Amino acid sequence: MPVRHRWSAAAFCAFALLALAACGTLNTVSGIFGNQINFTAPQLQRYLNNSFPREFDKLGGLVSATLTNPKLTIPPGDNRLRLDFDVGVRAVGAGEVSRGRFALASSLRYDPATRGLHLQNPEIVSMEVPGSGSLIKGGTRELLNAVLAEYAREEPVYRIDSDLLARLPSGKRIGSTDIENGLVVVHLDR
Repeated sequence: MPVRHRWSAAAFCAFALLALAACGTLNTVSGIFGNQINFTAPQLQRYLNNSFPREFDKLGGLVSATLTNPKLTIPPGDNRLRLDFDVGVRAVGAGEVSRGRFALASSLRYDPATRGLHLQNPEIVSMEVPGSGSLIKGGTRELLNAVLAEYAREEPVYRIDSDLLARLPSGKRIGSTDIENGLVVVHLDR
């Protein structure tokens, strides 16, 4: 094969490989498709990784919960995401009261004030706090529910960047948010 044809074939192969790689990463990049914006679990996970650990004080700082190691998944066939956390509970004068792990399931809502996707109706689906008695475990559950309510109200699971919002089609705005087929789907309304 002449040198010129080999170079053209090599350039074509390189271009084809780059195009295939771009298609392969399309699932991890948000995209605007007509009347919706799609986000993947890995996108939300990257945002969460930069947002934790987080400490929440309750009862005027007498009790606190520290959430670490968030792990976000979208279970197949589910319309809610799942978030798993490590949790440490401390009380003034007692130090660390309990340490364990809990998981929640939640849908999402968009809040224009934060440009973020927030938990909506989070529900604790499992809680493992080894070595704690039922009174402490019940108190831990109450504390976690209070922490989740505060977190859902004030902190997004994912913040939509200004550049993406600026690229919305003319006259469109963020509407409802659903979880469909393993994706977070933000619907666009007029």
